[in-house]
Amino acid sequence: MSELKVHPWFRRMDAREEWLCASINRACAADVVRRFFAAISRAGDGIAWYTLMAALPLAGRAGVVASLHMAAVAVVCLLVYKAVKPRLVRVRPCHRHPQIRLGTAPLDRFSFPSGHTLHAVAFSWTASAHFPDLGWVVWPFAGLVAASRVVLGLHYPSDVLAGAAIGAGIAAGLLAVLPG
Repeated sequence: MSELKVHPWFRRMDAREEWLCASINRACAADVVRRFFAAISRAGDGIAWYTLMAALPLAGRAGVVASLHMAAVAVVCLLVYKAVKPRLVRVRPCHRHPQIRLGTAPLDRFSFPSGHTLHAVAFSWTASAHFPDLGWVVWPFAGLVAASRVVLGLHYPSDVLAGAAIGAGIAAGLLAVLPG
């Protein structure tokens, strides 16, 4: 890890969040909790969101528009994520703090921001903007995806908050500019 140029701001944040991260991660000691959050995290990889996008056109024209908006959100989120994450070098808590247990394999090397949370919030925002009744399903799921990232030792709470803020901004911005 010494070969990485970690910004001093992240070092300070890591130290401030270590106790909270470790406290939340202790839930991983229970195998049933670890498996539950690992399954939620896996579904948050895209399976749940792309299934929803494929199903929405069954609701007619409004579903097609919602699905197209979600596809646009997916593209922009991915581009932002790919541009930001490798430049903001923050080592995952499970790799930095020995008391934090890794609950599932990470998809990439760094933790800031949480891409799972970024996408979960952006997709939830977009889907519930088109179909408010979906909010009862997508928002609790997005919350579980966000929680899973900290429980599994993959992210600090600030990674999740940053991902949520970026995802909300992207979704709100695209909903404002795309025709509906």
